[in-house]
Amino acid sequence: MNMVNKIIMKRLLFALAFVATAYTGAFAQSARQILDKTANVIGSRSGVKANFKMSGRLGKSSGTVAIKGNKFNAYTPQAVVWYDGKTQWTYMKHSGEVNVSTPTEAQQQALNPYKFIYIYKNGYNLSAKKSGSGWQVHLVAQNQKRTIKEMYVTVSSSYQLSQVKMRQSGGWTTINVSGFRKATLSDSQFRFNSREYPNAEIIDLR
Repeated sequence: MNMVNKIIMKRLLFALAFVATAYTGAFAQSARQILDKTANVIGSRSGVKANFKMSGRLGKSSGTVAIKGNKFNAYTPQAVVWYDGKTQWTYMKHSGEVNVSTPTEAQQQALNPYKFIYIYKNGYNLSAKKSGSGWQVHLVAQNQKRTIKEMYVTVSSSYQLSQVKMRQSGGWTTINVSGFRKATLSDSQFRFNSREYPNAEIIDLR
């Protein structure tokens, strides 16, 4: 290859690299915009409710979840969970125990399908593709020591969540969401009230 051809080839490769980088950056920005708009739909100040079905390495479950900001209250056939943004109370129906804990990101995500709106902005690489009339956003943790190492978030054309798949060290968990609706919720709904469960045994795991 003569000198002129080498120069042309170098310029061509540089141009292709530039286009590829620009395309990747635009696509990543698009993924962030999709999640930003989804967060705006979900982030009602008064609160929202939804139904969910979960399956994964620990089995299957279904229930309802109420959300206000970073707080949530979930009901399943096995348990009732309250989280006030710092502390989680889990009432186990079969044993009458209430476990008090400080949950990890993954533990919160498993019971609150909308938890991802508080973690995607930092520490994850994002990409997106069309999924039906909506989108699927792929999140990969930059630090694979995070409890949620990878997620797929599927949203509709109106930016309503339909599915979250997350990968932890033990495998994948899938959460399907339906029946999204806005609600007016008080902060007290997200804290355990011992007067409503007078016979419960409190076990502090913190």
